[in-house]
Amino acid sequence: MSDSKLTFLIAHGAWTGGWSWERVLTRLHARGHRAYAPTLTGLCERKHLASPSVNLDTHIDDLVNEAIYKDLTDIVLVGHSYGGIVATGVVERMPERIRSIVYVEAFIPEDGMSFTDYDPEGDYSAPMIPVPEGPGGHMREEDELWAAPKATPQPSGTLRQKLKVTGAYQRVPKKTFIVATGWDGPFGRMSEKYRGAPGWAVHELACGHDIPIDMPDELTALLIEAA
Repeated sequence: MSDSKLTFLIAHGAWTGGWSWERVLTRLHARGHRAYAPTLTGLCERKHLASPSVNLDTHIDDLVNEAIYKDLTDIVLVGHSYGGIVATGVVERMPERIRSIVYVEAFIPEDGMSFTDYDPEGDYSAPMIPVPEGPGGHMREEDELWAAPKATPQPSGTLRQKLKVTGAYQRVPKKTFIVATGWDGPFGRMSEKYRGAPGWAVHELACGHDIPIDMPDELTALLIEAA
């Protein structure tokens, strides 16, 4: 893809906000592209909006309305981790606005699935799900010190609601899956079904799960290529 002016709309991961993509946004803006990573309802600077009514539809609405009210078309839609579920829902709502879709270490749900299906042993019964403890996706120490205080609990309805999937994302002409090889996560295994599949490209980056923080230069280049 030539580096002409592009439009990116990004669904960030769970327990984080648009801030987690700030390094990539800065690089995309510097190259003249339009790029948006709105913080989803109930999280981070929007945590005051958390309530039992916030669910997956709410987060899909966040991105759909971002596109509508900012007149975004010909969109490169990006989803990271949980944001892959959100992005899959977004393309179901407005396929005519999407030119390509990029899953960055992201879940791609089948019809009727929710985030909880990927963690069947987890407890998602509380109204708010605490930020997971432990090493997670193997972030660098200095980045962990920067990011950890910004993470906030996640409204459980966003993780429990099942998504209706007709396969609209598969009908997007250009699809990309980006895998981090610097940790033992599930996404490498998930990506295997897309390697060599028509319309799909799979790329690997040698870093942890939080690619937008770990390798923003390399991720920016791949997003532009994926357009």
